Amino acid sequence: MIQSLRLPDYALVRRVRRAADPGFTLIEMLVVLTIIGLIVGLVGPRVLGYLAESRTKTAKLQIESLSASLDLFYLDTGRYPTTSEGLGALTERPADVTIWNGPYLKGDRVPLDPWGSHYQYRSPVDHMPPYEISSFGSDGREGGTGDAADISNVEH
Repeated sequence: MIQSLRLPDYALVRRVRRAADPGFTLIEMLVVLTIIGLIVGLVGPRVLGYLAESRTKTAKLQIESLSASLDLFYLDTGRYPTTSEGLGALTERPADVTIWNGPYLKGDRVPLDPWGSHYQYRSPVDHMPPYEISSFGSDGREGGTGDAADISNVEH
């Protein structure tokens, strides 16, 4: 006798497929996490290096901007601010200055260096220009190497 072929119930087939496809296996997830970890391990240090380099460049640009402001102060007053007056003389008129066309900085405040510290200012000094503006770098202390190196408008 010929047996009749019975076609499967489509709803049953869908249920079987869903049960057989539970999602990602633990091994697949571990492989993906390993690949992501390797990418972060290779790219991360390079990105952090760019960040340190960009902070150094930002400090140099800010020091150049402060130098230009000091030169404008000099043109108006005939002198540079003293060490005791500091860079604050660019935003507030010193007591003994008669001609002052400030503030000489945008925002009416002296910016902090990229590491959140105040710029160091000395004047007079025994070289040209007759002032020195410096940042102590990432460590906030004088000296250092790499991104902790001091940044100044004067090459020592």
